[in-house]
Amino acid sequence: MANLKDIRKRIDSVENTKKITRAMKMVATAKLRRAEEAMKSSRPYANEIRRVIASLADRVDEEAHPLLEQRELPETALIIVVSTDRGLCGSFNANLFRRLDDFIKTHEVADEQIDIANIGEKGLRNFRRHEDVEVVRDYEGVIGDVDYDGARAIAQDGIQAFLSGDYDNIYLAYNEFVSAIQYEQIIEPFLPISIDALVDEDEEGDQPGGVDTDYIYEPDELSLLDYALPRHLEVQVLQALLESAAAEQAARMTAMDNATENAEEMIEDLTLEFNRARQAAITNEIMEIVSGAEAME
Repeated sequence: MANLKDIRKRIDSVENTKKITRAMKMVATAKLRRAEEAMKSSRPYANEIRRVIASLADRVDEEAHPLLEQRELPETALIIVVSTDRGLCGSFNANLFRRLDDFIKTHEVADEQIDIANIGEKGLRNFRRHEDVEVVRDYEGVIGDVDYDGARAIAQDGIQAFLSGDYDNIYLAYNEFVSAIQYEQIIEPFLPISIDALVDEDEEGDQPGGVDTDYIYEPDELSLLDYALPRHLEVQVLQALLESAAAEQAARMTAMDNATENAEEMIEDLTLEFNRARQAAITNEIMEIVSGAEAME
């Protein structure tokens, strides 16, 4: 049976761990509230600009704007991946990376070269070990301070990479916030912008009318598309960053809550073991005293 001193040390160690995980849960809970507010406050704007783009794009030809151009027999693709800088958030990153591995294997079958534009330290570490893809761009300091300027820079890099012909398809991969206990892995097309996808999403929206609403445009549809399409892509990146930030804090809050519960269970088991060991030690001492007394008689 383990030494009483060793068991006491283990109990103290687990107690300290429980204090840390409980504190981290409280911090994650506070950050989740702020991240969720920022994410939800941006959703109406993102949805509305998508509806405007859907209305505009549905009235023009796919070849009317270079960002709408669907290229035949694509050979290259870029995936903008949003992970985290820190760990201790359960399987948050691992689930996304597994989904990406399946996605990459599918494209490899089609002989499409895949490159990565990485956001987050965990993603960088993961893809450095990946032999089938190359990290061509790494964005530092984005996760800790999500803002529109950072999203704009990422979107503009993607736009330039697409327009220059470096990549035929660009995708956006991130974790979408669903609730405090649920998030989903999303890999969605970024470029070229799909008119059909925009129209289908618009028809499923909460607001009536969809793209059937008739508008009078000034100056004209193409001029507005030229301005609005890049804004739409910037907002898409911003929304992905905000969704991922909220989902990360929710995952960390859940992970730390589970860790705290596990620590409490471990303390209970160790306390029971400690009491048993102490009782056994007391019993042995009593037996030694009795044996000594009998030997003296």
